[in-house]
Amino acid sequence: MASNALTRVWAKQGTRPRALRDRRFNWAYLFGAICLARGVGSAVVLPTVKIDALNQHLAAISLCVSEGAIALMIIDGAGWHRSRKLIIPDNIVLLRLPPYAPELNSAENVWAYLRANTFGHQVWETYDAILEACCKAWTALMSKPDVVRSVGTRLRAEVKI
Repeated sequence: MASNALTRVWAKQGTRPRALRDRRFNWAYLFGAICLARGVGSAVVLPTVKIDALNQHLAAISLCVSEGAIALMIIDGAGWHRSRKLIIPDNIVLLRLPPYAPELNSAENVWAYLRANTFGHQVWETYDAILEACCKAWTALMSKPDVVRSVGTRLRAEVKI
């Protein structure tokens, strides 16, 4: 999740509100997954996006799955999502989305929510501060199961044939 993403603000028409912008490039990646049924989630914050990072994320999710249950994890077509080096726990099944269809993954709403409500217009002084902000944001969201369910739910049109 980019902390330097575009954020919307309310402003008087015709004005250009000032906002903080950090031009440094220290990144932390928040890997997260939510369970709409239980209103819970699992996340890890890592310095890189690669196969090992996804393996760590899958392992963390696996520990949160209820005993006897199977988690369905929706993923896109990123190369590291399709690697043969992935270690997929027995209690997780991956569902790959069709190309160019991120709107089908309700977790995308979580990232938009965090950008709009937590990460927008922020500049952190240190890398540790970035890590702390990611952890605090995720923990705060997970403390509100109803918000997790609400943010993660996408309304879909039903088509009857």
